[in-house]
Amino acid sequence: MKSFHLTVSVLAFAAAMPAAARDQIQVTGSSTVLPYATIVAEAFGENFDFPTPVVEGGGSGAGRKKLCEGVGENTVDVANSSSRISQSDIDLCKANGVEEIMEVRIGYDGIVFASDVNGADFALTPADVYNALAAKVVKDGALADNASAQWAEVNPALPAQDILAFVPGTKHGTREVFDVKVIEAGCKETGALDLLLAVAEGKDDKEKGDNAKKACHELRTDGKSVDIDGDYTETLARLDADKNAVGVFGLSFYENNTDKLKVATMSGVVPSTESISSGEYPVSRPLYFYVKKAHIGVIPGLKEYIEFFVSDDMAGPDGPLAEYGLVSDPELAATQAAVAAETPMGPLE
Repeated sequence: MKSFHLTVSVLAFAAAMPAAARDQIQVTGSSTVLPYATIVAEAFGENFDFPTPVVEGGGSGAGRKKLCEGVGENTVDVANSSSRISQSDIDLCKANGVEEIMEVRIGYDGIVFASDVNGADFALTPADVYNALAAKVVKDGALADNASAQWAEVNPALPAQDILAFVPGTKHGTREVFDVKVIEAGCKETGALDLLLAVAEGKDDKEKGDNAKKACHELRTDGKSVDIDGDYTETLARLDADKNAVGVFGLSFYENNTDKLKVATMSGVVPSTESISSGEYPVSRPLYFYVKKAHIGVIPGLKEYIEFFVSDDMAGPDGPLAEYGLVSDPELAATQAAVAAETPMGPLE
């Protein structure tokens, strides 16, 4: 039954394509996964006899919808995603003849807060970080400009130390997890989200909610919160220059610099590969990409690309993706085996 199913898929693909298939892999989707996929695509083009894949952003949901538009060279091969595929996506795929999808977990998006190794201890919560760095905070039941100068003003249990944080810039791969899992979560915990929602504009509740969350993400512009668009070595250099600062790093980078950095807990949890991959550490989430199986063997290099992406050399704990902030998956070997076997995903749990 399985071989017949594959034959139908391949025939459908052949009917949808001209005699000469395109020779360049097309990838779209998540802005969070985009920097990782770009690193892989460029390395793939340099090390394999295939053209460099075309990698575009546009968002996880939009990417999955593009993947599900159908089979053929006018449709994409891979959809990057910072959230798991939904049943509605799968139903759309099936309706358009995309019968088999491979789900590939590339690792975890996890960030840590760290300061100078000889400095004070930090036990943070999303509410603490929001109240320290957000442009607007709750004061006497209303929104007000953030005027806190020291961490102890935010929470008396924190050090009496001037607030200065180096955070991922808006183009950095981990900015989204910082915005959503820290700033947005803290906005909700402090009640600021409710106040922002009350004054949000929009044609319906969804648009108002989206605009309120965007307002949550607005950070101070008075020098207390500083965007770092470069890699974590730049953040570390900034901390070295100002020992009182707190910086945001990928877990792997922190673990390679424990002689210089002291990590903060978040909501009482110590960040580690285990606490991030289990979901216990709150500032993390799994990252995926989804592959249209019917395109494997037809689009040149597609199988090689996805195998290369999840190889130890790229997605392992010592690879370039970890250096950029990806938390390597402890179950990466299982993912590699599933990719090698071209195993399609089963029903959603």
